[in-house]
Amino acid sequence: MQRKAGEKPYSCEVCGSSFTISSNLKVHIRSHTGEKPYSCEVCGACFTNTSHLKKHMRTHTGEKPYLCQVCDSSFTTSSYLMMHMRSHTGEKPYSCEICGTSFTRKSSLLTHRRIHTGEKPYSCEVCGASFTTSSYLMIHRRSHTGEKPYSCEVCGLAFSRGSSVKIHMRTHTGEMPYFCQVCGKSFFQKAHLTRHKRTQHTLESI
Repeated sequence: MQRKAGEKPYSCEVCGSSFTISSNLKVHIRSHTGEKPYSCEVCGACFTNTSHLKKHMRTHTGEKPYLCQVCDSSFTTSSYLMMHMRSHTGEKPYSCEICGTSFTRKSSLLTHRRIHTGEKPYSCEVCGASFTTSSYLMIHRRSHTGEKPYSCEVCGLAFSRGSSVKIHMRTHTGEMPYFCQVCGKSFFQKAHLTRHKRTQHTLESI
């Protein structure tokens, strides 16, 4: 019997998701059972299907078969290329329904929503501090371990954050990208500009 276009006759008994072919349902069920039958021969990481394993293998081989036609950047997956293309087109298809801020990635929108909800699902096992993203938690952990993986190429000073190195480099280059629109004074940190406005021009306006 011929199947109708768009028909999804295979349904998950756990969550009700439907699929066009039985093999897709079989792979989906692993998201409930936790089964990951495909493992990487290099590092032992396990995956629910062969396509995920294939993508993972590129982290070992360095293969990046998806090329940007605008700037020649290359990527391991087509989805990463698609997200990158938005940096050229300016497309931001994911919008916050609360404040209207738009994002190029759905994951960025999900993280942003936590500003409104106050959700901080990532907790430090040492001190209990909680964070909106796993990357913020990772940076915080370095305050306990003392790890400083980012070093200045000029003087060797080490930092726990990559952004801190970028700011520090301005002490060598002299770059001051933040300037006061009232008096024209420049600063190499945004925080310094904010403090300047608060202490100098707020007082002047009183």
